[in-house]
Amino acid sequence: MKLLVVGGAGYIGSHTVRQLRAAGHDVVVLDNLSSGHPEALPPEVTLVKADLLDAEAVKAALNAHQPDAVIHFAALIEVGESMRAPGRYYRNNVLGSLNLLQAIVETRKIPLVFSSTAAVYGTTDAVPIPETATKQPESVYGETKWMTEQMIHAFGTAHGLPYTILRYFNVCGAAPGGTIGEAHANKTHLIELACLTALGQREKMMIFGDDYPTPDGTCIRDYVHVQDLADAHVLAVEALHGGGQVATTYNVGLGHGFSVREVLDAVDAVVGTPLTRELAPRRAGDPPRLVADANLIVKELGFSPKFTDLKEIVATAWEWHRTHPHGFDQ
Repeated sequence: MKLLVVGGAGYIGSHTVRQLRAAGHDVVVLDNLSSGHPEALPPEVTLVKADLLDAEAVKAALNAHQPDAVIHFAALIEVGESMRAPGRYYRNNVLGSLNLLQAIVETRKIPLVFSSTAAVYGTTDAVPIPETATKQPESVYGETKWMTEQMIHAFGTAHGLPYTILRYFNVCGAAPGGTIGEAHANKTHLIELACLTALGQREKMMIFGDDYPTPDGTCIRDYVHVQDLADAHVLAVEALHGGGQVATTYNVGLGHGFSVREVLDAVDAVVGTPLTRELAPRRAGDPPRLVADANLIVKELGFSPKFTDLKEIVATAWEWHRTHPHGFDQ
């Protein structure tokens, strides 16, 4: 297949591009490079520098490269920022996705795999969370992803657009060997923050609450390795292209979680020195457990995560941050 990967120079996108190439697919990346890195892409991959807000550029890329399917990663992802600058998020995430959908149905009408998030569920008592759980996003970021999901469904109904939506839980880790990894300007992910603390770039790790109804009192989250997530995209786009799927939504996670303390203990073990920790009050809106019910993608696509051991997951992240302490800006 020839695939157009939108936002393919970013963290998850670049790992997926590599897995697509390993599976024998041709890849063209469309990215505005606002948070992506050309250095993360294999040299044989064509990079089109363009923005989804430029509808004509999107149509031009589809017409020029004639892909068989599209994988859409391009979005702003910071929850806190989305609450401070909602207009930027609605414009980029919703309008940009609308431009892409319109371009697809006007030019190629090819299958779409969309990168969504567990943030569409909001706080829920469901453990684990199934795809059918109530959607009640609590941030502008989550709301924009849910709105985009609904747009995709509408385009599928109106235009026969085949699609698969993948809702990620907590993405983490890096490609084995430390060649590419997480390099966001805003650092918010627990394992990344812990690795940067171990490198001395941060003073300490904060633990927000230790009185949750969990075995060690700290919040539990489902951590899916970025390489496994990339494999899920390969499975999804191949199933769509083969005609086996038409309009589906899957959670992507391990189906079990690790607590904040377990993650920090794993970093201590991998790095070899203990992190300085400080206990702080609970953060508003932090549920005790967020764990995926990922049975559907296992059953229907044969998804089988390879990275299930927490120390192994952490070790891949540590290798990346240790060898690239400032990301791609060395």
